[in-house]
Amino acid sequence: MNSYLILFVLIGYFALLLLVSYITGRKATDNEAFFTARHSSPWWVVAIGMVGASISGVSFVSVPGMVGGIQFSYMQTVFGFFIGYLLIANVLLPLYYRLQLTSIYTYLGQRFGNRSYTTGASFFLLSKTLGAAARLYVVALILQTMVFDTWKVPFWLTITVILLMIWLYTYRSGIKSIVWTDTLQTIVMLAALVIMVHKMLEMNGLSAGSFIDELSTDAKSRIFVFDDWISKQHFVKQFFSGIFIAVVMTGLDQDMMQKNLTCRNLKDAQKNMYWYGIAFIPFNLLFLMLGWLMLTFAQTNGITLPAAGDQLLPYFAQHFFGTAVMLMFVTGIIAAAFSSADSALTALTTSFMVDILKVGSADRRKSLRMSIHAAISLLFVMIVLIIRQMNDRSIIDTIYVLVSYTYGPLLGMFAFGLFTRLKPNDRHVPFLSVAAPVICYFGNELSIRFTGYAFGYELLLLNGFLMFTGLYISSKYGNKKS
Repeated sequence: MNSYLILFVLIGYFALLLLVSYITGRKATDNEAFFTARHSSPWWVVAIGMVGASISGVSFVSVPGMVGGIQFSYMQTVFGFFIGYLLIANVLLPLYYRLQLTSIYTYLGQRFGNRSYTTGASFFLLSKTLGAAARLYVVALILQTMVFDTWKVPFWLTITVILLMIWLYTYRSGIKSIVWTDTLQTIVMLAALVIMVHKMLEMNGLSAGSFIDELSTDAKSRIFVFDDWISKQHFVKQFFSGIFIAVVMTGLDQDMMQKNLTCRNLKDAQKNMYWYGIAFIPFNLLFLMLGWLMLTFAQTNGITLPAAGDQLLPYFAQHFFGTAVMLMFVTGIIAAAFSSADSALTALTTSFMVDILKVGSADRRKSLRMSIHAAISLLFVMIVLIIRQMNDRSIIDTIYVLVSYTYGPLLGMFAFGLFTRLKPNDRHVPFLSVAAPVICYFGNELSIRFTGYAFGYELLLLNGFLMFTGLYISSKYGNKKS
């Protein structure tokens, strides 16, 4: 019975997305609408939709599971995010709007040269493709386990249908439709989250007041860590890493910035970034509260929980939530997965068209854009199936580690361009972009071997610093004529 209900919810939800996409994009299907939404998006719509795009299906199930391992200390990183969003609003957005960019990596070409431009765009294409495919795989696997295995539907068909759904509501108008569909999906996610929190309050026999009292006195609600410099959860590491993670994974990411660049003007884009940053704090706090409520219920009732933290929420959804709340959970992860994947798919199409094929928004070749859009969707299917074939959870972790390494060179390049007037030898940039993460990897391995210390989020800072240093050396010595 539950499988049929979930399928009904999935079909109904997709039909709603298709309707919203048709209404918002029926009069604008050219490349300008696909890439920039003709700079006509209301800032508040973009702000709401960006929250949903930031919280992938993996985050939806993983953040509640963090409480058992690191308490509420993830909020230190979230507070850092907010400072990062302020920097994006006041440093990067003015640059992007002044240069009237469609792809943010065009700046690298203007500042350093064509090789730098292609390198930056290529790092984004690699990072976003692998990361988005891995996130989609995690959610598709949940749906496969909960629904489609019951009917013996093969996994390749499940993921193909999911990508086909996403392609159908994004291929016509791209970002113009996505700013609205992602807003809907954020609202759905928030509704699912609030309902699950309410359900867990009832199951624990807590009112809002008693919940706050118990939460504030429980060690699992600890947010700030100041007493252990070695810990990855130390405040300084988490907070400053959060700042740079936000700058890199939002401000230097075509996926997230493409939405901002659809706003009518810089002032609206900045308002969007401020309110997006503010909204991200209570959203993540609710996820952690949900995790605390589930752990408390399990402890009180002697329930043995799955070993992996990211299995906590799916486990409760299947065994304790009841049909109505379980359906909200499924709708929430579908919304999270679709919101993350649709914007990634559109951003990848835009970047490949603009940065690699050099096709501008004024170009009239819609058929080329649709072909690229379909090809990237097919690539997603292939990567997800490869991950499935390996059938190894560590491959997902490996992909996420790889993605975290590839954002470091982007941080170094943009920082060097913004805060210096120097110009490196453009021919050196691709080699430096590979060298920086490679040095970081071996540096981390040596640190683990000889000191036992493993770098955490601060590896991103080291990566960016090495890239910045390489660009400086290239600028000083690499441009001299022989």
